[in-house]
Amino acid sequence: MNLLAHIYLSGSSEEIIAGNFIGDAVKGRYYDGYPKLIQQGIRLHRHIDSFTDTHSVVHKSKFLFNSIYGHYSGVVIDIFYDYFLSENWERFSPISRERFIYNSYEILLRNSKYFPVEVKRYFPFFILRSWLETYSTMEGLHKVLSGMSIRTSLPDMANSAIELLKNNYSTLNDHFLEFFPEMIQSARKKFNILLPEIEEEERFLPSA
Repeated sequence: MNLLAHIYLSGSSEEIIAGNFIGDAVKGRYYDGYPKLIQQGIRLHRHIDSFTDTHSVVHKSKFLFNSIYGHYSGVVIDIFYDYFLSENWERFSPISRERFIYNSYEILLRNSKYFPVEVKRYFPFFILRSWLETYSTMEGLHKVLSGMSIRTSLPDMANSAIELLKNNYSTLNDHFLEFFPEMIQSARKKFNILLPEIEEEERFLPSA
């Protein structure tokens, strides 16, 4: 899962949200010096990554992109699952995605004192460029993948990736809708995360 899903799965605790947000930047046991709820957020981040990486449905999604991304397919699916969370937002939250994103920026700003140096370095761009919104459109996804191919070792296959996404939209959407409720239940059970209660019949309506 990527940034939008990680923040969503953190529930309503500001400290857990902040801890989850910095999860990738805190290595090993270096979270011991943080406040308890920040530590919980960091551990939650790692649990989300592990649960996602080992889930059989996610493996099916990765397989669709193996031909162009190989072992980087998981990175791409993390990004695309944020897109499908945006596409299906009303199934999982009683507040608008726009309001949720705005609230998330405010929460992270209030808790930026906990950010490691590398997070503080990119955080202003995270806000100014509204990264959480970027994952909600195919144009934004293309921009993200193209940028990553410049900054990282991700292959420069953005055009092909978006074409595959369009061609397999229904399949990937169904994958996400099968996976994400299980991810929610795991976060609730293991970390006692309070997440919005949506009527089951609303959440699991068949995709269009």
